[in-house]
Amino acid sequence: MAIARRPFFSLPLAVQLAVREQTGAIHTARTVRGGGSSGVAACLETEKGKVFVKGIHEGHPLASALGREAHINPHLPEACPRLIWRVEAKAWALLGYSFLAGRHADYRPGSPDLRPVREALNEVQCLTVPEGTSTLSAQQRWALCAPAGSAHRFAGDTLLHTDLAPDNVLVGERAHLVDWAWPTRGAAWIDPALLALRLIAAGHSPRQADAVAHTFPSWKGADLVSKCAFATATARLWSDIAGSDPAVWKYRMARSSTAFAEFLAHS
Repeated sequence: MAIARRPFFSLPLAVQLAVREQTGAIHTARTVRGGGSSGVAACLETEKGKVFVKGIHEGHPLASALGREAHINPHLPEACPRLIWRVEAKAWALLGYSFLAGRHADYRPGSPDLRPVREALNEVQCLTVPEGTSTLSAQQRWALCAPAGSAHRFAGDTLLHTDLAPDNVLVGERAHLVDWAWPTRGAAWIDPALLALRLIAAGHSPRQADAVAHTFPSWKGADLVSKCAFATATARLWSDIAGSDPAVWKYRMARSSTAFAEFLAHS
């Protein structure tokens, strides 16, 4: 469910003033592209320096995702941006992050970005979900699309990002995983599997994408039955998504996930 993005300076004055209490004077606000879960996403030039701000109106169905993102941030490694403040005003919630210079990752075959992306994801692979942290579970998220009786295979205690679209990875001196709207508890090999789907959508063959996934010990050590069950679940999910909203990128993800499921089934 993508949200129409609005300029920062179009927000109610009370919201802008609440942000100014954190940043000092705001000189410029540049709306950034990418991502679909924020009504506002902008780079602010302020009296205290650059800051990235994102936010959503509390009445939107995706408002809870912003809360999950704020809650998990203190537990994330250097591969992820630091949350420095949170404000709420006029039914708007906004998060302010330390500014990260970089561009969206290039997932195409041969891209030099693939190595730093793997390095960033490896930092997250070793994380477990902190006690008392509110996250989704992999079993719940993919249960409806999983083959009967297979959802338990997705269980685990690893903290997963689960939305590794190139727009959610910034590459500068290193790669950073941003937009933690869907933190999930599950098997560590799930994130490499989801990265593989994005690589196929960017032009990799299923075999090439699987080879990249195999650079992660979690995917290399996972059993094929579990991998196939998850690939089937993602293929069904993306087919449903593309069927209800035939945007080009959603159709591409449906086609890519189906190709990966077929590849694993014949491995």
